Amino acid sequence: MGTFLGHLMPAMFFLSYSLYYSVLVSLALLRKQKVLKPPLSPREKRGRWQLVPGEGAAKVSIALIGILTEWFFPPGVNRLVIIDWKDPQRSFLFKDAWHHITMYGFFVFSGVVDIMSQWRRERQWVKLERAAEALAFYVLALLMANHLENKSTLEIRVHVLFMVPVLLVALVLSIEVWVPEQPQLWVLKTWMGLVLSSWLLQLSVLLYMPPSGQPWRADNPTDIAFLGIFFCWHLALGIAILATTYGLCSLWHHRFSSWTEATGAGYKLCPTDSRGEELEKLKAEAVLQDGGI
Repeated sequence: MGTFLGHLMPAMFFLSYSLYYSVLVSLALLRKQKVLKPPLSPREKRGRWQLVPGEGAAKVSIALIGILTEWFFPPGVNRLVIIDWKDPQRSFLFKDAWHHITMYGFFVFSGVVDIMSQWRRERQWVKLERAAEALAFYVLALLMANHLENKSTLEIRVHVLFMVPVLLVALVLSIEVWVPEQPQLWVLKTWMGLVLSSWLLQLSVLLYMPPSGQPWRADNPTDIAFLGIFFCWHLALGIAILATTYGLCSLWHHRFSSWTEATGAGYKLCPTDSRGEELEKLKAEAVLQDGGI
């Protein structure tokens, strides 16, 4: 993962996941839903494409690709060995790679929990899913803290700033284990997800492909000071992306609502007045159906 592409892949995954959640949150707020996602239908009533949860499958597949990349990329490299048995001191090998592999492994675990929770059970274990996802983010923050050993001042600063939204996402997920379905937490979690993903993209560019063509100078106080400024800009960028997503979803929601009202595809209350003609018709149809084949 110590390359531009190695950081780009998880950054794009987090960004895609956060954008997906921003759409879910926006629609849930517009529809005034009490839950972010509607409960799953029974397994026998789902289509084939609904049997395997998309979110869990995406976590597992992308994390597994990350693990295989850490082990065997570039071609010809093998980092499966964790101890150099030829060395009398039995030194550990590939510290950074095993940091990343462990991080990916906990996201695989989170994805497996999602799949097992939603695949066979009519009522999914939402709290268990949140706990497993929170654990993955806590492990990510812990590994980032240990990842700072023997790094330059620049790398330490960018990784410390990255840990801020990661810890906030983990904290929100932990709260959702006991206090689920709170719209304020939905918004905060999505915002921090957008910030951590955009900052990870910034981190990739900063460390490996600076637009100026000149590397950032860790010994220059001005360069270091601008890291904090850029991070604050990413906080504003996350708000802008979330607001834009909400605006687009609002346009779609109102357009869709007006279309359903025009076509009469809305829900209507069943008449409860015993003297109503419609109720009498429904009773007559029910009698005929009971007497039929």
